[in-house]
Amino acid sequence: MIDYNKFVNILNKHLRKTKSDLLKKLPEIDFIFPRVYSTTSYKAVKLQNHNKILQHLFQSHEIRFGDAMEELISEFLKDWGFKVLPKIIIPDLTNPRKKLDIDQYFTDGERYYFIEQKVRDDHDSTKKRGQISNFETKLEYLYRKHGQNLVGIMYFIDPDLVKNKNYYIEELDKMADTYGVDLHLLYGEELFEFFSKLNIWNDLLSWLTQWKDSLPELPEIDFDNDPRDSFNEIKDLEIRFWRKILGNEKLWEEGIMLAIFRNGETLKMLFDFFSRKPERAYRKLAEMIKQKLGVYYED
Repeated sequence: MIDYNKFVNILNKHLRKTKSDLLKKLPEIDFIFPRVYSTTSYKAVKLQNHNKILQHLFQSHEIRFGDAMEELISEFLKDWGFKVLPKIIIPDLTNPRKKLDIDQYFTDGERYYFIEQKVRDDHDSTKKRGQISNFETKLEYLYRKHGQNLVGIMYFIDPDLVKNKNYYIEELDKMADTYGVDLHLLYGEELFEFFSKLNIWNDLLSWLTQWKDSLPELPEIDFDNDPRDSFNEIKDLEIRFWRKILGNEKLWEEGIMLAIFRNGETLKMLFDFFSRKPERAYRKLAEMIKQKLGVYYED
């Protein structure tokens, strides 16, 4: 049974991964580096780069929030007595790399349901067509398995954004006529009304408000503010990402990495961790960290 504590644990489990997301993307972010002949002050450049980091963290939070809500809806479905089925399907066993990833797939023993779930309906024209194409790909496969015992739902969590509602209704109506199955477009509380669980939606809104009130106004970009937590989140980042981060001198010279690792405490933990590993690649990473500690964090 989901209560507020379980709700918070699920959200935090997903959202705490944003630091590792940031490090993976850091070499690809289009930072601004001051030029000798630029009229932009170094202080203004630092502020712009800081904002770019925050923007990425906000985007990462948004993606992770969607992942958390997928897990929450799955947990709700279990509580409501449905059997949740495997979400990853390989339609063609001769091509195992081609997979269908269904957001929600479950049954009450008689009917089979699938839900394509997104946070909000704000896609542009290209992406909205992609959403419909993706939905029909899964619909067709599941229709071959379950026939007219299938129910399909396109669901957007945020009920305040309905940018493409008319388009989705029109396309889903065409599919429903072709396949002869029940298809629905639902927003916000409508999914919970559909399963006669509107009271759970009200609980969810209350929990979200309580949880958001406990969050800081801005994401924390100083990993050394809580070095132990940061270390535990990022220590298992793949070698290839560490090599790109530690080897990108521009990020260090222009202070991008110093904004993230303010006093080097997290880096010191990573140095100790990598130094104890027997593999050559980790020892090389430890050497790179030692060099950065010596250059940028000397007293």
